[in-house]
Amino acid sequence: MSEPILKLEGIETDIGRYHILSGVDLEMPRGQVTMLLGRNGVGKTTTLRSVIGHWRAKSGRILFDGQDITRMPTPAIARMGLGFVPEDMGIFSDLTVEENMTLAAASGPLSPKRRDRIFAAFPPLATFWRAPAGTLSGGQKQMLSIARAMAEERRLYLIDEPTKGLAPAIVSTMAAALRELKREGASILLVEQNFAVARALGDRAAVMEGGRIVWTGAMAELATDAKLQSRLLGLSVEGV
Repeated sequence: MSEPILKLEGIETDIGRYHILSGVDLEMPRGQVTMLLGRNGVGKTTTLRSVIGHWRAKSGRILFDGQDITRMPTPAIARMGLGFVPEDMGIFSDLTVEENMTLAAASGPLSPKRRDRIFAAFPPLATFWRAPAGTLSGGQKQMLSIARAMAEERRLYLIDEPTKGLAPAIVSTMAAALRELKREGASILLVEQNFAVARALGDRAAVMEGGRIVWTGAMAELATDAKLQSRLLGLSVEGV
């Protein structure tokens, strides 16, 4: 069995005076989509931000492809091939779509090949390429947010609730783009509240409660066990 692409060992993270993560342990297989699930406020976003270095873990260790990145600055982590899509999208509204993508391609100009690949995944971005990003719809802004992470080759994507509040047609576009990233060999750690999306995309699942991982296993196992869903997530999604 290959070494995990991402490994968290006893991660504890505080935000101000609040203790958010209480010893997160997680191993993420490479080339798969791992769903990070749980009720609101259990530490999912903090886990992603601890990995990328936005919030510094006070103890524990984070290994990305075997290398300790726990104390590395965020730009250095990103240069290693780790992309982050925050829940708040992180786009620059006053800049055009093209300018947003140019800024995201830190190692050089966005190549025509990569641009065309992004247009194939998210056709509206081609239509609004030179329009201010602030004029896009909510779904189009989310497309741009994911596209920014795709501006360079990434081995691992951390994506925080990409389908939140979006129409079903946009959700389908997002899911198709994420499947394509996986097909190309990328690994994805995905926070998602839409269980139907989690069931359709996920290979593995890790469920959080109280700032730690309380269950890991195959997404298919969780998706077909209503009692397990009720115990871990507080509701039954059988038949969703």
